[in-house]
Amino acid sequence: MTPPEPPSEPTPGPPPEPSAGPPPEQSYADRVFRSPLGIASGVFLLVLAVVFTGDAMLRGEGRTPWLALAGLVLAAPLIVAFTIRPAVYADDRRLRVRNPFRSITLPWASVADVRAGYSSEVFTQEGAKYQLWAVPVSLRQRKRAARRAVRASQDDPHGRTSVTADVRQSAARTAPTDQTVADLRELAERHGGSPEAQGEPQVRWAYELIAPAVAGLLLLVILGATG
Repeated sequence: MTPPEPPSEPTPGPPPEPSAGPPPEQSYADRVFRSPLGIASGVFLLVLAVVFTGDAMLRGEGRTPWLALAGLVLAAPLIVAFTIRPAVYADDRRLRVRNPFRSITLPWASVADVRAGYSSEVFTQEGAKYQLWAVPVSLRQRKRAARRAVRASQDDPHGRTSVTADVRQSAARTAPTDQTVADLRELAERHGGSPEAQGEPQVRWAYELIAPAVAGLLLLVILGATG
């Protein structure tokens, strides 16, 4: 009787080719612009408000604790909105502006210009204008930058100055705000034509801050009217 032949080993084939799937999506916020001084002042004001409110609730009499609590409910969202919340996020697809009570998402194709005058502003192709709360402007530094820009270009022999110096010129970039605006403008020019940067502006209201502030205001009005 002939012994059975051993099973033949499978012939190794070529390694499977990696699937040509879409590349992983980049993180949304490649660059974040915020005001460290604004955040520090906001935290300080919040701590101060909580301390005063706690003292009034522990030692106050009659309606004082309720008034202090209503004031905290009103003041805390406003402090957060104007100091801690403002931020500007930028990546290769869009610019997201987080202002005190609104969040504006702008694909780079919809951005027409970014300027720094009395305030930092972004302009859309449709003519809308949005202020960049997270990029504050120092008027003293702006005027100093404008003087240097005028002297460098010698376009104004009478020495007139303006707070709207062109931050495209290196002579005008003396303030941190100018450099931030120049970086944002460069991102808009670089990515404005890419397919991923197309779309329409989107605006969303920060109801998570508006609602408690309105509630605190109504509570104060009710306590004042019934006192």
